[in-house]
Amino acid sequence: MLDFIQNYPILSVFLAYIAIISIVSIIVCIYDKKVSKKNRVELRTPEKTLLLLSAFGGSVAMFITMLIIRHKTKHFKFMVGIPVIMLVQAAIVWALFHFGIF
Repeated sequence: MLDFIQNYPILSVFLAYIAIISIVSIIVCIYDKKVSKKNRVELRTPEKTLLLLSAFGGSVAMFITMLIIRHKTKHFKFMVGIPVIMLVQAAIVWALFHFGIF
């Protein structure tokens, strides 16, 4: 593991960032689901925040969590928007590898 970090420092930081933002996305999504069941509108997480977490790297974790806990699955902007975000992110990661940044 230490060799991986020494040989690929940028990739290691990137993977650590993705892990952290994914965990945060999962926690926020589950929190919003629990608050929504209690009808506590004032404590809800804004949809904009959920989409921003996805855009900042938590899209895969957010999407899987939403499907598992059935949260926001009837909202077009989440069921189409997050997969679109994932495609854009995949294209960016591909480009980073293709052009030798990682």
